[in-house]
Amino acid sequence: MASFGWKRKIGEKVSKATSQQFEAEAADDKDLGDDDDANWVHAAKRRREILLEDCVRKSKELKDEGANLAENRRYREALVKWDEALQLTPEDATLYEMKSQVLMSLHEMFPAVHAAEMAVQRNPRSWDAWQTLGRAQLGLGEIALAIRSFQVSLHIFPMNPEVWKEDLSWARKLQEQQKATKTESMQALAKGKELAQESIPDYDFESDEIVAVCAAIAEKEKALSAAKTMVIVSASGTVETVTEQDNCPATPDETLFIRAR
Repeated sequence: MASFGWKRKIGEKVSKATSQQFEAEAADDKDLGDDDDANWVHAAKRRREILLEDCVRKSKELKDEGANLAENRRYREALVKWDEALQLTPEDATLYEMKSQVLMSLHEMFPAVHAAEMAVQRNPRSWDAWQTLGRAQLGLGEIALAIRSFQVSLHIFPMNPEVWKEDLSWARKLQEQQKATKTESMQALAKGKELAQESIPDYDFESDEIVAVCAAIAEKEKALSAAKTMVIVSASGTVETVTEQDNCPATPDETLFIRAR
């Protein structure tokens, strides 16, 4: 059995025709191998493209179904559809923006702000995503952040009358009211502190007038404690008030009067 030329030992004679035939066959085998690799890569790439196309198509169907549900005020069902769509196309900013609008309708402001922020992150050039973010922030009372979001939306789409006349105008009005309320609160607090300080007079408890008043009160209390007052009711019904002094302890005859305190 003849052996292949590439297995011959160095130094052995190899015919030129055999050598050229072997090289040609080896080149053909290499080309076939390269073709197989290229075909495999192309097939894998094509399968990936088909899978992506299927995901996009299914996501669009779910998005449309959710939009129809939202129009009929079936907000919870719409959210379920859009969450399924986001599993297929997680970079779709429109899904997050629509989800934020529905969450605001359900008065769930924190999730609404989060969804709008996700929409802005995925498409910073979307004026409606910035508008929705501003409305969600306004629902949380973040007026300054809402004004900034509305301004970005107008910067992207300056001819939008809705953002200019309604959203931004309303947000600025709320900001002015907030500033006025804060000013009134600060003024009321300052006035309360002033009244509290004025209601406590600055007495000099060591002045001669205070000392004299205290001494007079003490003397009066001493005189009252030295005297004893009694109410005397006679047998005939006569009522008489008698004050006893320490130096005059005499009292009427108890056989004629009834003593009552």
